[in-house]
Amino acid sequence: MSARTLDAAPAGIANVSRRGLLAGIGAGALVLAVGIPPAAEAQQPKGFGADGMPNGWRDDPKLFVAIAEDGTVTVTCHRQEMGQGVRTSIPMVVADELEADWSKVRVAQAWADEGRFGNQDTDGSRSLRHFFMPMRRVGASARAMLEQAAANQWRVPVAQVRAANHVVTHAPTGRTLGYGALAKAAAELPVPARDTLRLKDPSAFRYIGKDATGLIDNRDITTGKAVYGIDARVEGTLYAVVARPPVFGGKAVSFDGSEAMKVPGVLKVVAIDPPAIPSEFQPLGGVAVVARNTHAAMKGRDALKITWEDGPNASYSSDTYRAALEEAARKPAKVVRNEGDVDKAMAGAAKKVEAEYYIPHLAQAPLEPPAALVRIVDGRCEAWACTQAPQVTRTRLAQRLGIPEDRVTVNVTLLGGGFGRKSKPDFVIEAGLCSKAMDGAPVKVTWTREDDLHHGFYHTVSVERIEAGLDASGKPVAWLHRSAAPTIGSIFAADMKHELPFELGMGLVNTPFAIPNIRAENPEAQAHARIGWFRAVSNIPHAFAIQSFVAELAHAAGRDPKDYLLEVIGPARIVDPVALGDVWNHGEDPKRYPIDTGRLRRVVETAAAGIGWGRPMPSGRGLGIAGHYSFVTYVAVAAEVEVDGRGRLSIPRVDIAVDCGPQVNPERVRSQMEGAVVMGAGIATSAAITFKDGRVEQNNYDSYELTRIDTAPREIRVHLLPSNDYAQPLGGVGEPGLPPVAPAIANAVFAATGKRIRQLPIRDQLTA
Repeated sequence: MSARTLDAAPAGIANVSRRGLLAGIGAGALVLAVGIPPAAEAQQPKGFGADGMPNGWRDDPKLFVAIAEDGTVTVTCHRQEMGQGVRTSIPMVVADELEADWSKVRVAQAWADEGRFGNQDTDGSRSLRHFFMPMRRVGASARAMLEQAAANQWRVPVAQVRAANHVVTHAPTGRTLGYGALAKAAAELPVPARDTLRLKDPSAFRYIGKDATGLIDNRDITTGKAVYGIDARVEGTLYAVVARPPVFGGKAVSFDGSEAMKVPGVLKVVAIDPPAIPSEFQPLGGVAVVARNTHAAMKGRDALKITWEDGPNASYSSDTYRAALEEAARKPAKVVRNEGDVDKAMAGAAKKVEAEYYIPHLAQAPLEPPAALVRIVDGRCEAWACTQAPQVTRTRLAQRLGIPEDRVTVNVTLLGGGFGRKSKPDFVIEAGLCSKAMDGAPVKVTWTREDDLHHGFYHTVSVERIEAGLDASGKPVAWLHRSAAPTIGSIFAADMKHELPFELGMGLVNTPFAIPNIRAENPEAQAHARIGWFRAVSNIPHAFAIQSFVAELAHAAGRDPKDYLLEVIGPARIVDPVALGDVWNHGEDPKRYPIDTGRLRRVVETAAAGIGWGRPMPSGRGLGIAGHYSFVTYVAVAAEVEVDGRGRLSIPRVDIAVDCGPQVNPERVRSQMEGAVVMGAGIATSAAITFKDGRVEQNNYDSYELTRIDTAPREIRVHLLPSNDYAQPLGGVGEPGLPPVAPAIANAVFAATGKRIRQLPIRDQLTA
């Protein structure tokens, strides 16, 4: 059974193999694979962005466009859909250059195949940023092949032929041929050389930059037909849940599954060996219960009698660890940026201001918890999963099961949220191990909400200490920032105690302030839980601290916070990120993506103007502002908050301004910014993961509170700074809206109440 026969899977989101794709669209179809000849590839210098990714687009760019004889165009999307609209935006780019009629476009989800599709890891806000131009070339190549096929059939110069709106026309005679009629002949032609492609002038775009298409999956999602990981099912599916060690690094020293086996429907109790630490993406170990239905599996798990050994992290508690981070942040540490003479400038300052900020662990907590289905037949493994990273999922499955990677297939479903959690395939490996234990029968592992909160890859906890020296006019002349936080690198290698370059480049070393003396330091921090990437990653603690502290400096100087922020940013100028110590630069060429403080200034000014900065505010209300550069995009947030007499916080309005360069799908950009504001409000006001005796204290959404309808901002206004120059590089969209939200809200709380917020979440601080 192929993935296309997945029960209830609508045609629009079916995963198909190449053989299945060809069979589905007919023998006369055009199937286009665009690549670079090996000789040309070898001559290319090491690239950035998509070009610098492992097996990225320039290494092996094989993304398919298929045109059936009835004219249906199928675009294979090689990135994963989790609400950001990538399954619409990538095909939309192809369709525009192809001059396809959008009503005749269908989307097939790519299976895991790095050799064919290049990098499929969907994170880092880079799907459109990296693949906009490659997708344009794919569409333009297909269009050129159709035009050449028509010219050959009519025996006319191809210069007289033009494709438009799914039809190829011979201009002198008015003769026309539909795409379907040309598909077979076009398929026999060579792929045009890249330097011969005729890309459309942006003025001729029909879909790019327009709100013209809507979400391609919208009907299936709203009618319940869409298939998510938790929906995956094939004939004979069994169901499993796993009892995992309550403490990271712990293990089951003994267990008794006899009572579990008495539960009707339970078939087997399976031990899962614990991994070596650091564990990367491996399952935590424990005991799985496999049953004929999920309810029986859960009841069986409840009946297990397990003796746990908690291991080296048994004493991990948030309160004591916070104190350790604070101690580390108050001492000199590893210098990661150093300009001027901070000590001398600080000693000569007219005033010194210092503050510490605390940001707790966070859980991605997607509405759809991790779920995966795996079966093993005739030495072949096939998986269906809501994974952001199908390729690493394929590799780790193969390694853990002892099956050659070319005999492992990973099919990607829709993701009911991801935020970085579903980049880690531990849950898929669990399903593979359960299937192996059941002689290859298909087994679906489902995580409960409690499982997800208790056993995740958490956003790092952080203490950020900043000191500044001000001159007599209140202008900062010295800036010292120490960031103490366990690193993501700790899941990959032992003794990783410093933030990695990509974490340092998320607002710490690359803060583009016009301050003559700046030093950033990174104290050691030992991880005691699995640390993973979370939407916007280390930009969250860095932006919260920096933008909150700038507002504190404004107050100390007796200045308006918005005006002071603009003064600290300084005049419009182009800054080399490498000169600041940011060797990562979000993976992009620093010459193509320098830091432009003029763009940062403009989003601050736009958000402030949008919210009516400076207007009189009634008692208990205040405005706050913050701006941040991340994922090569500039975002500013202006928030209005209200705090009533009982200390209850509400957010009447948020204005968010974004400059991400050219906007391929403006509707999705607005949606991502709105979602970032809602998520950011939860981070600011209520969300926190805490540990006691090595165990997560939160169990479900009752204690790990996401933003709810009654606590969400009542009005969100998104301001997209226009850019129609598609020759300019694109910025990211999915993540950069998040970092400035929390500091803007915290600064607004100070304006409303006079109470300074230096730790998140704000909940309970206003009534303390």
